[in-house]
Amino acid sequence: MEREELSMWEYLLKEQEKGYWIEVKEFVKNDIPPKLIRDMDSGIIETGRPLIEKAGPKGLLGARFPKIYGGREINWISEVAGVEEVGVLGMSLSCAFVMPSIVGEALNLFGTDAQKQRYLLPTNQGELYSAEALTEPRGGSDFFGATTNAKRSGDFFILNGEKRFVVGAQDADYFLVYAKTDPEGDPRRSISCFIVERNMGVEVQNIYQLLGTRGGGTGRIVFRDVKVPAENLIGKLNGAYEVFN
Repeated sequence: MEREELSMWEYLLKEQEKGYWIEVKEFVKNDIPPKLIRDMDSGIIETGRPLIEKAGPKGLLGARFPKIYGGREINWISEVAGVEEVGVLGMSLSCAFVMPSIVGEALNLFGTDAQKQRYLLPTNQGELYSAEALTEPRGGSDFFGATTNAKRSGDFFILNGEKRFVVGAQDADYFLVYAKTDPEGDPRRSISCFIVERNMGVEVQNIYQLLGTRGGGTGRIVFRDVKVPAENLIGKLNGAYEVFN
């Protein structure tokens, strides 16, 4: 008699927590066509948006967040179980699936209600595609060594600099961007976090054909005197350490 193979999540998740995990399993099995994965691997498609647009209406994105912002208020373990299921589709689609949680964490904890309504809710609903812009050419992912800068000018911040290895650079509607706002200050109190929409003037200079993340639109973006409304500051001025941490 063959023994039934059980996932570790059968043991780790409580009965009421298994619903989300099972929904994601079924989503991966039934809603993502193999052709999408093949087209991403061959470079025909350079975006994870197709997954986002399918997962959002099913309530699978940003599931930890409050229901009023499109989440389900589930715990971390349940969400990780879902992410693991999406992992069988490859790294690019996995990154697309978790990005609403990565970007959304900053918005959920530090954003204003207006920012949550404008960005977090439609992101979790699959209507907006988000990306995080952290890594820079000079210092890699050295958070405190950021050279991208933002200077206050009236009701705007003028953003200049460059970020690379941005997953979703090709197609994201907006970016979570970390920039230096106090060049002379303590490194831990000199960086701010902004929501920067693509149509504010973000330039995409190069899309990398990375071995493990083909089709994810990972690339380099450039800011040249991009005007970012002051209301798009996430958290406090010079307070991005708390946001990132």
